[in-house]
Amino acid sequence: MERLQKLVVRYGDCEQQPVRFRPATWRSWLEPHGAAHVLDVGVGCTTGPSGDRLISRDDLARLRDHLGDDPDDLRDLYVAVMLWGCGTTNGRGPRHTQAALSDARMPTVLRTTRESVREGDLSRAYRQFVLKGVGRSFFTKWFAAVDDRDPTCERALILDDRVFRSLNALGWSSYEVAGTRHWPTRYATYVSSMHTWAASLDVPAERLEWLLFHLNGRVDDQ
Repeated sequence: MERLQKLVVRYGDCEQQPVRFRPATWRSWLEPHGAAHVLDVGVGCTTGPSGDRLISRDDLARLRDHLGDDPDDLRDLYVAVMLWGCGTTNGRGPRHTQAALSDARMPTVLRTTRESVREGDLSRAYRQFVLKGVGRSFFTKWFAAVDDRDPTCERALILDDRVFRSLNALGWSSYEVAGTRHWPTRYATYVSSMHTWAASLDVPAERLEWLLFHLNGRVDDQ
């Protein structure tokens, strides 16, 4: 906890920035599924290649609050989450997103996992999320995006490879703390632990999650 506290103080002025994405790269993958309109999310970039846009975590929250329960609405939010999660650095993102959109299980998976997240059963949500092309790094982004519960709840957090790398570098093991190799349980344990730490450090859990992502395992850098 002491090492984590020092990191929170050291990077107190750092802020999570919007993610740049390139609509031209995604359009052909999304058009066959009627989801190309999601490429209008966010704001246009004023620098860099013409047509690029910026999408933030707040944009995802606004889209979540605007959309309803219709399967197409959930699909649109999922696509937006992938745009935000992939940016311009993950060249496989459009292809993997298209694979998920082509999976007949998608409507049920998005609906049931959102319900589980809203009920606070993150372990069940983890077990339920099975779509082609989507691994833990991205479906936990979906969990975080759809969790609209009160901030006082232990809301879902992202657990991708960068966050996991930082946790390991700090000497924290989800396997040891959870006492099992069962990943749904380990994910729920991670979320609970992060919220406990965040409360002790007087920072939002999402802030702590982003800091670990930002550090990407470089917890001893000055």
